[in-house]
Amino acid sequence: MVTLKLHNYWRSSASHRVRIALGLKGLAYEYVVVNILKSEQHASGYTTKNPMGQVPTLELEDGRMLSQSLPIMEYLDEAYAEPPILPLDPYLRAKCRALAEIVNSGIQPLQNLTTTNQVTAFGGDAGVWPRKFITDGVAAFERAIGDGPFCCGDFATIADCCLIPQLASARRFGVDITTYPRLLAIEERCLAMPAFANAAPDRQPDAVRTK
Repeated sequence: MVTLKLHNYWRSSASHRVRIALGLKGLAYEYVVVNILKSEQHASGYTTKNPMGQVPTLELEDGRMLSQSLPIMEYLDEAYAEPPILPLDPYLRAKCRALAEIVNSGIQPLQNLTTTNQVTAFGGDAGVWPRKFITDGVAAFERAIGDGPFCCGDFATIADCCLIPQLASARRFGVDITTYPRLLAIEERCLAMPAFANAAPDRQPDAVRTK
């Protein structure tokens, strides 16, 4: 029986991260749609679950709620020990979290719908703005990774869970990522794994597919 519920939106990169993590852990969950284009995240019934009115929210078996993608992924790693999605070495765990934060703090908040809507409201170019920060952040991410097959070593971690959705967003915003061969090599390895492939935005039940 499915006990976890993920309140999310198909194109949300933060939701995408958690879907990957759930897949890596082999956890079944109920997919609950929160359509952010219809402002469903601001409905009173949802803000009782997530006071910030954001996605994703993970609803636990006992009805408790967790918000923010990184704490959700860390919870999953602690509550379901195998397979790990954080390195065991304390230094590498910290490095992995730092990589995840490049995306979580340094890129994604500057490209999300709330921010780009405000840029437009103040007369700015909502296309140029995110491209600038995505370009800078992706370049920093490539400089920060090591030489392993994945972002933090020999297996996929929360850093990879953050990187893959961010590369998808980069393409959507028209950012050229062909100059980052190490990131593209990691992406290729990740997308060969079912957890990553099945979490892709266009494979979600609420995905809007263009002809």
